[in-house]
Amino acid sequence: MTELHFYEPSNGHGLKHDPFNAIIAPRPIGWISSCDAEGHVNLAPYSFFNALNYTPPLIGFSSTERKDTVANIEQTGEFVWNLVTMDLAHAMNATAATVPQEVDEFELGKLTKLPSRLVKPPRVAESPVSFECRMSDIIQLKAADGTRTDAWLTIGEVVAVHIDKRLIRDGIYQTALARPIVRAGRRGDYFEIRPDAMFEMPRPA
Repeated sequence: MTELHFYEPSNGHGLKHDPFNAIIAPRPIGWISSCDAEGHVNLAPYSFFNALNYTPPLIGFSSTERKDTVANIEQTGEFVWNLVTMDLAHAMNATAATVPQEVDEFELGKLTKLPSRLVKPPRVAESPVSFECRMSDIIQLKAADGTRTDAWLTIGEVVAVHIDKRLIRDGIYQTALARPIVRAGRRGDYFEIRPDAMFEMPRPA
């Protein structure tokens, strides 16, 4: 029989590092730009991020602790998601620093602000794909017993999409061509998605 490591999270995992976010991996990165009511811009990456719905297109990210991004979106109702590629890995990591609200993370990452079309927060000019979003909900997450946690799920409707045309071939967006990076576990593990690592497996008819 296979020997299993069993644990109940409420009692600790018994390992050198919590395996939870290494098992649920890889995960897309929610690189979110936002601004507050006064126009101060924030840019931060979130590893709990994903697409949630087709029509309307919804995306969501969860923030552990109520950080500037969540407060900004609650004030303005808008944000932008920016795709993180291999070329932008170090810039993204720089924007993960914990800094005072007045510090501009675009400057930390040596990134360029690009105006959005329909929302106020800027896009990351260096990112090949951006989603302009309007907030649909902010939910404080709860445990199974109803206890509220210090985690906030922000859901937004994608109202505008920007794609570098070099990533579109024969009318199809080429996921791996952008070389996106995705989050693995621990404090700094990532994967790069490359064309040679992809395979096609159509659903059964």
